[in-house]
Amino acid sequence: MKRITVFAGHYGSGKTNIAVNYSLYLSSLGIDTVLCDLDIVNPYFRAVDSQNELREKGVGIICSRFANSSVDLPSLPAELYSITDDKSKNFVLDIGGDDRGAYVLGRLAPKIIEENNYEMLLVINKFRPLTRTPEDVLTVKREIELSSGIAFTGIINNSNLGDETLEDDVLSSMEYAERVSKFASLPLLATTYSNKLSLNAENSFPISLQRKPID
Repeated sequence: MKRITVFAGHYGSGKTNIAVNYSLYLSSLGIDTVLCDLDIVNPYFRAVDSQNELREKGVGIICSRFANSSVDLPSLPAELYSITDDKSKNFVLDIGGDDRGAYVLGRLAPKIIEENNYEMLLVINKFRPLTRTPEDVLTVKREIELSSGIAFTGIINNSNLGDETLEDDVLSSMEYAERVSKFASLPLLATTYSNKLSLNAENSFPISLQRKPID
């Protein structure tokens, strides 16, 4: 468990859902946690939308001052550099889709790499049209790494079809996730699934994370 955890990936991979749930998990362990909504590309589904629940559970929030407003402008939060400067807290970063959204991470990359206490996790979803093959995922991976200046350290398989996801959809994604892991030479750290599904995780996955759907 690293002090800084970055979730990045293609549009619609489910980065925000994972970031919110992971932040709540860390806070439940008594870890002083801050969720950083650095998605300046897609303002339509932001981590800040869950801010009331997050704050009730003790999770701090860093986000654009234009979040949840009618102003659609790329804007970096003033507290951005506390991510690398305040080492008393754990930070979970929700990075915008693809290479454009990863540019913001480039501002922090030198200090993050210097501290060397981070995970950069590639969130994948086999049901998204532009990441259906390992080759497609590798293209996205390279673009994000080039833009952010940080290499990925692991993979989170978050393959889902939203509310229409069935148990078989999650199980069938495992072969895809393992192929991506092999192609990318990165460990598959977890497969996530909604807690609405009836899956026997111990028999189905080497590692699994239940995630609560965000309304």
